[in-house]
Amino acid sequence: MDGVVFFDTECHDDVVAFYRELGATVWLEQPDCTILRAGGFRFGFCARETADTEGTITLVFEDRASVDDAYSAVEQADGEPRYNDTYQIYQCFTEDPEGRTVEFQRFEHAE
Repeated sequence: MDGVVFFDTECHDDVVAFYRELGATVWLEQPDCTILRAGGFRFGFCARETADTEGTITLVFEDRASVDDAYSAVEQADGEPRYNDTYQIYQCFTEDPEGRTVEFQRFEHAE
């Protein structure tokens, strides 16, 4: 089973550009929605009069260097990427142009 998470947006083009700059690709264009793909994660943004900004969009990366690259690509973050011992992840947080919380993360649990 596959899935897509959709968000309403008031600034469609800016939000889509933000995620594309982080490496997401356009999976499908619809009349007022763009569905992006980042690895196996699909998420869409639909132009609306109000925006869904609750929750956290977590982008999972294969290695620390990719988390560092994503961190370097954004203008502001909550600090440099760091190791979170509780969850055994390497992470940092930022916001997209509409204020949604975006997490860059790499799982570092024993495989």
